[in-house]
Amino acid sequence: MALTLVIGNKNYSSWSLRPWIAMKVAGIAFEEVLVPLYEPGSRERILSYSPAGKVPILIDGERRIWESLAILEYLAETFPAARLWPTDAGARAHARAVAAEMHAGFAALRRACAMNLWLPPRPRPQGADVMADVARIEAIWRDCRARYGCDGPFLFGAFGAADAMYAPVVARFHHYGLPVGTDTRAYMEAVMALPAWREWREAALREPWILRHNEPDWPLVRGVPVAS
Repeated sequence: MALTLVIGNKNYSSWSLRPWIAMKVAGIAFEEVLVPLYEPGSRERILSYSPAGKVPILIDGERRIWESLAILEYLAETFPAARLWPTDAGARAHARAVAAEMHAGFAALRRACAMNLWLPPRPRPQGADVMADVARIEAIWRDCRARYGCDGPFLFGAFGAADAMYAPVVARFHHYGLPVGTDTRAYMEAVMALPAWREWREAALREPWILRHNEPDWPLVRGVPVAS
C-alpha cells in the first residue's frame, strides 16, 4: 500500500515541508493530501487523520505517524537504503541532536519570521532574540559541515533528515533577508537548488489561500495590497 502524507499549505506550513522534502529527495513514493489550514472544516479534516489535530501526518496502512521528526525516524527505519541519517554512529548521533534542537527550539525565529514563500526577499531587521537564534543555527551548520560535510554540500554530505529539519529555516533566512555568513549562504543555495525545493515552492506560489498572521507586510501580500 502506498504511503500518504497529509500536509498543510505549502506556502506556510514549515512542519509539512520537512518530511515532504526528505521523501522527495530520497525517492520515497507517496501520495499527497493537502488540507488548507485555518479554513472552515480544516481542523475536522485533520482530526480525521490524526488525534493530534496537526499536520503533517504520515499514513502507512493502519499506522498514523504525526510530528515531523517522528515521521523522519519512521521513514529512516522503513527505508534504510534512503540513508536519512548518517551511517557513522558518531555522525548519526550528532545529526539526531541538531535535528531535535531544531524541533524543540528557536522559538524567537519561528515567532518573528513565519515561513512564507510568497514573501519578496528583502532585509527585515529583527530583534536580539531572533539574531541569537540565527547565530546558533549558523554555528550548528558550520560545525556539521566542518566535521561531516566533506562528501557533499549538505550538513552531513548527502541530503538527509537533519537538512530536512532545517529546510524551513533556509526559507526564513532567505525571505526575511537575515544577515548570514558566506558559508551559510552557500548551504542555503545548495538546499534551494534541489529539484524538490523548486517543486514545493512552485506549488506554493500557485496557492490561493492567505493567512494574515503569516504575512509580515500586511496589508501587502506578494508586494501588492490585498483587496478589501
